[in-house]
Amino acid sequence: MDSCAMQIMAAVLFGLALLHTFFAKYIEGLASRYPRHAGLLHLLGEVEVVFGFWAFVLVAAMALVAGGASALAYAESRQYAEPLFVFVVMVIAASRPVLAVLRRLLAALARCLPLEDEVAQAWLGLAAVPLLGSFITEPAAMTLAALLLAPTVFRQAMPEWLKYAALGVLFVNISIGGTLTAYAAPPVLMVAASWQWDSALMLQRFGWRAALAVVVNASVITFLLRAHLGRRPAAADDDGPLAVPLWLSLVHLAFLAGVVGFAHHPVIFLGLFLFFLGCTQAYERYQSPLILKEGLLVGFFLAGLVILGGMQHWWLQPLVAGLGPQALFFGTLALTAIADNAALTYLGSLIGGLSELSKYMLLAGAVAGGGLTVIANAPNPAGAALLRRGFNDESIGALGLLLGALAPTAVAAAAFLL
Repeated sequence: MDSCAMQIMAAVLFGLALLHTFFAKYIEGLASRYPRHAGLLHLLGEVEVVFGFWAFVLVAAMALVAGGASALAYAESRQYAEPLFVFVVMVIAASRPVLAVLRRLLAALARCLPLEDEVAQAWLGLAAVPLLGSFITEPAAMTLAALLLAPTVFRQAMPEWLKYAALGVLFVNISIGGTLTAYAAPPVLMVAASWQWDSALMLQRFGWRAALAVVVNASVITFLLRAHLGRRPAAADDDGPLAVPLWLSLVHLAFLAGVVGFAHHPVIFLGLFLFFLGCTQAYERYQSPLILKEGLLVGFFLAGLVILGGMQHWWLQPLVAGLGPQALFFGTLALTAIADNAALTYLGSLIGGLSELSKYMLLAGAVAGGGLTVIANAPNPAGAALLRRGFNDESIGALGLLLGALAPTAVAAAAFLL
């Protein structure tokens, strides 16, 4: 099989994977109707499994038609630093000592706002934490926001439509909230070095617009949620003899900072992660169970996306290259629904002769559309993995997410087009 036919086969499998994400909730629902195969249906209904599953299908198909050596060479040619980083940063950010210090900080800030504590903390979780992603990276911000909001917003008692609306706001705000700096958002990282954009330029061109959209989105959804917000259940780190000491929280935050600082060096951040695991064992009495399963599922999802997405350049790049500035913004925004926004900006960085306006429109469209689907932005699978238990059938529907993200996406698009 020649390379052209192989690319077509990969595009077909990529399309099947996209369809699978839209039907994942339906497949999950089939588990109760067919208990004999419930285990398999639950597995295939996990959104985080979808792209990893179809990546295996692609590699197996390549092995059959082009030989095992070619399939193995392709799989090993991909870069897996981002899936590994997301896994590590999720586990550390979700550790009890990190959550304990952030809860205390948000509680203190909430008392300064002219709102009820529950409403104020929900607003801060949907506004302040996504903007914090510009400094601790978007995957870490998504993990923290999801865990902080889960007990009050993403719970079974909340109306389903409001949960999808809040999920859309969270995903969009995380996507645009990482644009205040040049190193925290995956789509920004893809172009910052090539286009010589630093954090000062990002703040000037994107940061204030992103912050405006984040505040508007968070304020509107918090207003809709206010009547349904209940008091957060008491946690072990709120009080009692096992309250997490501040020094241990600072140690965990140091691990988090080290991993973020060496995000592009897997050998270093994996070594730090092993030391972190040792620390959690040494002070086990102050720890909650680590989210290793959820982190591994998200890493598996992103690794599958790396393998499947690596063979889509042949049709994506000419499509992006043929658009003018305005069309580039709306075209990129729409394409994020079916392609990772970091992949789109990477392809754009390879196009020579782009004007400054076209560069701006490309990145603005990519981050504005980062909440439309689970695959639109790298941190989204992390949020889906941590929050799906609060939805009906413990599964997040792709259509529900798309509808919930439309309004906050429109707000983000309007802010970037100002």
